[in-house]
Amino acid sequence: MSNVKEMTSKFGKLENFKGVDFRRWQKKMHFLLTTLMVVYVLSNLMPEHQDDETMEEAHNRLKWENDDYICRGHILNDMSDSLFDVYQNYESAKELWNELESKYMAEDASSKKFLVGNFMNYKMTDSRPVIEQYNELLRILGQFAQHKMEIDESISVSSINDKLPPSWKDFKHMLKHKKEELSIVQLGGHLRIEESLKAQEGTKGNWVRVRKLWNNL
Repeated sequence: MSNVKEMTSKFGKLENFKGVDFRRWQKKMHFLLTTLMVVYVLSNLMPEHQDDETMEEAHNRLKWENDDYICRGHILNDMSDSLFDVYQNYESAKELWNELESKYMAEDASSKKFLVGNFMNYKMTDSRPVIEQYNELLRILGQFAQHKMEIDESISVSSINDKLPPSWKDFKHMLKHKKEELSIVQLGGHLRIEESLKAQEGTKGNWVRVRKLWNNL
């Protein structure tokens, strides 16, 4: 019991669900409910009351009702006040859980479409540091992973290269004709080198030096 109390006190410090990042919150909540040994009420129906039920059947039914109350209470308690007001009247934890999945899983699907569009339509500009824009693209790709969306690294590298701004035209061409495939991290290293050269020598760059650098990498 002391271990359970310690575990629930740690979970009590988690940020409440505010309507975003449902999958992450759901996993944490499921882990908490599993630790409390009440998660079964999310998949098992309440035992029906029977006129001739045995003492054991009555005990199991009452235990289910108590565990369902605890489960529903923890789910609601880890929601923002505004969402608590919306969902507090659901009678069972299973009904509440299913409603949350129905609403926010659908929104996650919309989020996936948004992320794909956000990445595909992203275009770098010469008005901002390329590394800064590269890092923004990495954050979008990181969100892909959160939604369990896999994208081949070579495709990611090629896509980012295609998004480089107009002044990087020669660099893009050089990268496309490089024989070995680059990882995302290696691409970032080359972008930093080139951006440093551009800062030192002007926007035209010194392509002889760049080629030497590439040959030595």
